Amino acid sequence: MAIRTAKKSRSSSRRGAATPKDAIALLKADHRQVEEWFGQFEKARSADRKQMLVNNICQALRVHTRIEEEIFYPAFYEATEDKDLHHEAIVEHDGARKLIAEIEQSSPSDDYFDAKISVLSEMIKHHVKEEEQRGGMFAEARGSSLDLVELGEQMAARKNELMGASQAA
Repeated sequence: MAIRTAKKSRSSSRRGAATPKDAIALLKADHRQVEEWFGQFEKARSADRKQMLVNNICQALRVHTRIEEEIFYPAFYEATEDKDLHHEAIVEHDGARKLIAEIEQSSPSDDYFDAKISVLSEMIKHHVKEEEQRGGMFAEARGSSLDLVELGEQMAARKNELMGASQAA
């Protein structure tokens, strides 16, 4: 379900509501949060702290990839028809999802735990760089007919739904 209407002004807002984040701002905020947690993991010494950070990272990445794959990527592909960027992003998500599953089945006491987090961090850095770079997916989306504010609202609602479901589990 792609949004192919004209772009809305970034300054537009609903009465009494804060200006909504557009889709790209929402995704970039997720990227910055996960980067921060990876940085904290590198400095963490206690197993409990590492486990807490890994739980946060894995949950955030699971939710982030879902909203991208369910909402942002299909809309991007429909608006731009850029099969190469779209397909590469999906394949990168698949690789990350497999490593996340391995990490979630392990613990800080496992010999390869820190190495797996390090590899995941590098995978995510690469993926983020490709999305955010000049000429990348986000730049191409901004230049398209996507209504990024409406898309951002859909993604925020889905993110809240997924976060609530994962916290109830």
